[in-house]
Amino acid sequence: MGVLIGLAVAIGSLVSGYVAMGGHLAVIWQPWEYVIICGIAIGTFIIANPMPLVKDTGRAAREAISGAVPKRDHYLAILSLLYALMRELKNKPRNEVEGHIDQPEESEIFKAFPSVLKDKDLTLFICDYARLITIGNARPHEIEALMEEEIATLKRDRTKPYYSINTVSEALPALGIVAAVLGIVKALGAIDQSPAILGGLIASALVGTFVGIFISYAFLSPLANKVKATREKQTRVYVIVKQAFIAYMNGALPQIAVEHGRKGISVEYRPTIDEVETATTTGGRSEELKEAA
Repeated sequence: MGVLIGLAVAIGSLVSGYVAMGGHLAVIWQPWEYVIICGIAIGTFIIANPMPLVKDTGRAAREAISGAVPKRDHYLAILSLLYALMRELKNKPRNEVEGHIDQPEESEIFKAFPSVLKDKDLTLFICDYARLITIGNARPHEIEALMEEEIATLKRDRTKPYYSINTVSEALPALGIVAAVLGIVKALGAIDQSPAILGGLIASALVGTFVGIFISYAFLSPLANKVKATREKQTRVYVIVKQAFIAYMNGALPQIAVEHGRKGISVEYRPTIDEVETATTTGGRSEELKEAA
């Protein structure tokens, strides 16, 4: 919603200010200039990036516009799942715990938290390191280094759309000049026309420069930053899992290990210690599960 509001304010300010100065909107409505600039931008974007990244960039843009970041309830579900899983690791034999981490879709622990289970990458991350913990001879500092390396890789992969959008944004002012040059070429081809016609053609050409700069700095560049912030917030959940598991491997009780994870959550979305305690001490059931029950 914030993206749409900001875009509406930017376009509204542009149009109203231009009209207030006595400008005519028909002059800046040059659809073929838009086609040239946006078409070249899309074409070069497809050339520069593999198709999986092109598709992921579309997903990232939708997530940024819709604000698809983990909220308080999702963090609470993750902490509750980790608590329940660490209790199993502490109190049950290895063969009983393996059923939960080998087939999380069939596990009652994971099924209790559908918002976590539907995130396949996060579920796999949790299960992989829970499996390493069950082996028993893995040292905490080695596991921590491995987790940090994987999180860095995930973050690098998930922020690639930011760089792809930002590259197009940086190129757009130059593409606007390309469209403007073509417009000037067209105007020079009509040099024998009246000054009124020639002035209109030159004005139309200059619209290309305006369009390239406007789309770059008023839309794509802010969108790229929004994509980066959204994807970084999404990868933050892996840090929460890491901190909880490492604390558990260093001897912390499940309730204390969960608190290590909670402290890594942004203050904006961090559940209180009482909320976490209530969720975990009622069998590890999250609020989302209680509402569904």
